[in-house]
This record gives sequence, structure tokens and C-alpha cells, in this order.
Amino acid sequence: MVYDGPIMDNHFHLNRQGRFLDAARDFQRTGGTHVVLVHCPDFSAPPTTLEGHREAYADTVAMAASVRSEVGLSTRVVLGPHPAAFAHQFERWVNEDGDQGKERAVENYRASIEAAVAFLEEGEAHAIGEVGRPHWPVSDEVWALSNELLEETMHMAAQGGFPLQLHVEGESDETYGDLAMRARRQGMALDMLIRHYSPPNIDGAYTHGLTPSVLAGKGSVDAIMASVERRTHGFFLETDYMDDLRRPGAVLGPKTVPKRTRQLLEAGLDESIMWDTHHDLPLRLYGEATPAP
Repeated sequence: MVYDGPIMDNHFHLNRQGRFLDAARDFQRTGGTHVVLVHCPDFSAPPTTLEGHREAYADTVAMAASVRSEVGLSTRVVLGPHPAAFAHQFERWVNEDGDQGKERAVENYRASIEAAVAFLEEGEAHAIGEVGRPHWPVSDEVWALSNELLEETMHMAAQGGFPLQLHVEGESDETYGDLAMRARRQGMALDMLIRHYSPPNIDGAYTHGLTPSVLAGKGSVDAIMASVERRTHGFFLETDYMDDLRRPGAVLGPKTVPKRTRQLLEAGLDESIMWDTHHDLPLRLYGEATPAP
């Protein structure tokens, strides 16, 4: 089947010290038309001030502008504090300063959200993320605080009417249900909660009404085809491409989503579902992409 419709990668990182625009060109050359560029912090030295967060996000926004102008891809931008950066800061600052360190970490998280929301309100970003909670073992205190701040962010998203991209643990079947419970408690529409790096099971009984952003690995086609008729509203495809020269192609390479799109169609998926994945659903949740000039 020849598919000439849009193809969007829903979670894509770029790095000026990585392949940068060449990675975006690989995506485009294989059929990609839209990319969701997700902010990737400097994990070695994440920002510690409101101005630092603004400067870091401004660079991601500038990279998106380069992708549009120099590659020709329509681009959406997602900005926010990666949960790993927050958790590591929290643990370090609490060890150094106790309760004052905890307060400092919470203030820094809130500053990172404030800076991201400002870009969204100015039309420079389309969602907040990737936010969430640690996906590795942490202390009960870090886990509880991560969930508290996640719910605070859900409440802000509900009030502001914007989507969240989530980075959470992936091993538990209870994860979706727990997130849905927290979102409902904060008055957030479940479809506006987008689970990045989601398993390929998109059965609504499993996703609890959240929007899965499926990591498009090798086994994803069969699992999507087995569950697609029981989806609630739609799903995304993503690579979580890291653009790290030390790990070429991590997590998945930039050519993967166009390839999986073709494989899904070859497996018998209706073309209208691919149009929803790559066009209609992003439009409903994120709004219009900023087009290439």
C-alpha cells in the first residue's frame, strides 16, 4: 500500500552536539512530515533557577525553528522538567541540606513548570513534558513527592487546558490506572494525558482512557494490531530518539516511525487510523503544528 499522508514522531530529542539536523533529515527522507521535539535537559547540570530554565527551553525552541527552516518539517515543541533530573536534584539537595534542600528542590521544579507554561502561553510550545515520576527504585520520600508534584502539574494542565507528556515507570500493569485516578482527582481530561514510551497494548481496558504514545520497536506492530479495535480514542507512535553520539540510534533511530507506519498498513491497518495517529489526534490534543516556512 502506498501511503502519502502525514507521519509524525511524537517524541524526538535533538542535540546540537549530536547529529542534530541530519537526524531530522533522516526522518524526513524516509517519509516523516511532522516531529514533536521534546526538551532534553543537561542531566549533568540541570538548571537551578527560573532564568536557567527559560534559557534551556529557549534553546529547544530555537532548535525547533531550525528544523522548520532548514529541514522543512512541521514541528511541535514539548517543554518541561524531566523526572530524572528532578529526582537526582532532590536526593542530592536533601542529603546536603535536609528540609531546606527539599524546599529548594520543590521550588526549582515549580520554576521549571512556570517557565515551560510561559512558552506555551506565548505559542512557542504545544505541551508540557516530559514530566512524571522515577522509573527506577527510589526512596518512599522521593516517590511521594514526585507524585505530589505530578498531581500539582495535572491540576495546572486541567486549569490551562493543555496536554502533558508523561515519563513514568513501565513495568506495572497498574500504572495506567493509577495515573487515571490521579488525573480524575485533579479534573484533567484523560486523553490530554499522553504516556510517552508506552507499551504497544492500546486496548482501552489497559490504557484507562489515557493517550498511549507507543514506542515503535520491532514487536509493536503485532501488539498494536491485536489491540487496535479496542482502543478508546487513538494512539501515537514515537522513537524517543536521543541524538547521543555515544549511543547511535538510541532509543530508536529517526527512520523508525515511517517504517512502522508502512508495516502497520501492510499488516492491514486502515489508512484512516494512520491519518488519526499522525494528523487528527495531534491536532485535537496539541493544536496546529508550527509549519515549515
